[in-house]
Amino acid sequence: MSSSPASTASEVRAIGPHRAGPHPRRGPRGACTPGTPGWAAATLVLAQAEASDQLSDAAQRALGVLDRMPPSRLRATAHTRLEHLAGLLAARPAEYMADLRERLRTLPPAVDASGAASA
Repeated sequence: MSSSPASTASEVRAIGPHRAGPHPRRGPRGACTPGTPGWAAATLVLAQAEASDQLSDAAQRALGVLDRMPPSRLRATAHTRLEHLAGLLAARPAEYMADLRERLRTLPPAVDASGAASA
């Protein structure tokens, strides 16, 4: 398959319109449903990527996850990503970092897939 626009358009037609458009429940292709564990994971990965040059955006994404997700629905991996992000941002004193640090400090222990709390 070539990557020219004409061949790409014909490939999309060959697959069919049901595959080229948005998913009926998720919106644009590849988007996660906000407020779900998968959305939290994707958002935190994006925040980690932003941490080197867009500090406030990264912190705001993490705070957004904490605002939208009940602590009981945060996966252990989300806890790990939040802690890693806090470490990346720790050397940068700012008001939003104080809020993020406080929110992380008050999180209950993460729960793994079997329902056991981890320390």
